[in-house]
Amino acid sequence: MSDTIPLWLPVSYSLFLLVLVPVYWKNYGPANFLWFSDIALFAVCFVLCTESRLLLSMMAVGTLGLELVWNIDYFGRLLTGKKLLGLSEYMFRHELSIFLRGLSLFHVVLPVIVIWLLAEWGYDARAIYYQTALAWAVLIFTYFFTDPKENINWVFGLGEKPQHKIAPGLYFVLVMLFFPVFVFLPSHFLLILLFN
Repeated sequence: MSDTIPLWLPVSYSLFLLVLVPVYWKNYGPANFLWFSDIALFAVCFVLCTESRLLLSMMAVGTLGLELVWNIDYFGRLLTGKKLLGLSEYMFRHELSIFLRGLSLFHVVLPVIVIWLLAEWGYDARAIYYQTALAWAVLIFTYFFTDPKENINWVFGLGEKPQHKIAPGLYFVLVMLFFPVFVFLPSHFLLILLFN
């Protein structure tokens, strides 16, 4: 372990995952771990233990922007009481336990860790290619092997429910293009500007 990462961080992060995984599995099912944010959660644990700059950069280019938008949505609703985008809608559902909702606050901590490590190590520009390949593999698996009602990574429609306005296959192709072009590419250029 280098001087960059204090030992308590990977230890506490790993312990948190040991709590989160069985609770999420029981309440949401195993498919829930296909969400990009959950993949990033596990990947950053690996980063903290191996100090993989490439994997860190992949998670940054793939999910940092989405995580920051989630935080804007969550804290905006918390402060104003008004629904903004709906990404964090489940955090305000009282039928979910406070404990379960509390576990989802990893969305607040995860971008802080990623930004801190990027500031320490810099951004690996190869990440956009690896992240695009990973995202496409996850999206294809999600599309063919998960329940459309769960709508993981929005492969069946924007929001919580599948869309019915255009053919599902066409919508899925658009999703496959959306993430690299409108999420990863802008993030890539911004990360190069800020961390290289």
